[in-house]
Amino acid sequence: MTERVPIEAHRRRRAHGSLETQVLAALHEARGPVTAGWVQEHLAADLAYTTVVTVLTRLLAKNAVTRRREGRSFVWLPVSDQAGLAAAKMRKVLDGQRDRRAVLASFVTSLPEGDEQLLRELLDQAADED
Repeated sequence: MTERVPIEAHRRRRAHGSLETQVLAALHEARGPVTAGWVQEHLAADLAYTTVVTVLTRLLAKNAVTRRREGRSFVWLPVSDQAGLAAAKMRKVLDGQRDRRAVLASFVTSLPEGDEQLLRELLDQAADED
């Protein structure tokens, strides 16, 4: 049996987007396309089926998931892997800032030496591909 994905108790206010993150995590644990009911069963919370469908529909609008009809239901799949989702979150945070240069500079200077070198290599690789 697949382990349930934990989320905060429903009486506490969730952080913005945390439920979406939990739903995406459940989709990534699946071994293929799954129904909203499957997602509901694999979240560690008492969420209504309609709540899960609402979250999945919002994720579809954000192009974070895809769906296709199978019989009378839809099955859902994440669009990208965990690294792609993390990158999208980082872009969203960066897009919400006025001074992108300052944010990026602060980020780069706070990286451990190995990560800073890896970032430089990735930037060089991306420049070579252009």
